[in-house]
Amino acid sequence: MIDLCLLGTGGTVPLPNRWLTSLLLRCEGSSLLIDCGEGTQITLHHQGYSVKQIDTILLTHFHADHTAGLPGLLLSMAKADRTDPVTIYGPKGLGDILKGVLTVARYIPFELRYREYENREEVFRVGPLEITAFAVKHSVPTFGYTIYVHRNPKFDAEKARALNLPVRMWGLLQKGQTMEYEGKIYMPDMVLGEERRGIKLTYVTDTRPTEFITEHATGSDLMIAEGMYGDPEKQEKAEYNKHMTMQECARIAAKAGVRELWFTHYSPSMKDPHAYEDDVHSIFANAVISDDGMHKELSFRE
Repeated sequence: MIDLCLLGTGGTVPLPNRWLTSLLLRCEGSSLLIDCGEGTQITLHHQGYSVKQIDTILLTHFHADHTAGLPGLLLSMAKADRTDPVTIYGPKGLGDILKGVLTVARYIPFELRYREYENREEVFRVGPLEITAFAVKHSVPTFGYTIYVHRNPKFDAEKARALNLPVRMWGLLQKGQTMEYEGKIYMPDMVLGEERRGIKLTYVTDTRPTEFITEHATGSDLMIAEGMYGDPEKQEKAEYNKHMTMQECARIAAKAGVRELWFTHYSPSMKDPHAYEDDVHSIFANAVISDDGMHKELSFRE
């Protein structure tokens, strides 16, 4: 299961009723944050989450509305007596960004690790999460993310009985352990059924539409993506600033066959994103005009 909270839904600058876009994700003891704009730690506290538990931060890009909250967040972690390392992932140049962050946030008592992406697509693991970072199309190097939780195949008791394996070994084989019994080696796939679908989440913001986004979002249980503008008259502005409109985002969700779409990264000029709900639903029925603090649990589906 993935437990997630969309901490903020704003783009460019925070507003009194809309913090900057950021996503908190928790799964099997791992706490991961995507982007950290100004005020992220405030909305974390408002939602009842501890900054001390965050062990991984994924940055989409280095614009201030996605990174300016890092010094305060790291200092808050320090004051919460965190000692475990924190790892930050992002595009090339991340090391230089962190030098600037640590000039402001001095005396961090824990190790700050980082990894810069070398390619337009990279896959890595954070605890139970398989993460794919993929390049999108913005005015600076920017990455979207798919996050996948694998699900173990069903245990096939008939296969285990046919092999005359004692019941005490069943659970260990199901968890992926190789076992030895009466001089023979038994592999997990010898007692497991077909592969089962896991959980897939896609997060993408600050980009023009690309086929690469559609490719990576395909089949997602939830896609969280930018809806910078809702007014069709802002189409030219979206193209110029390398952002997506809500309608463009909805078309990607429809083409990718995602189960549900949440919008984020609204322009500060957009007073009420809900005004465009009918227009968006005509393109993709399962689109949600999200608000700060929206929470969801993604579970395995048959």
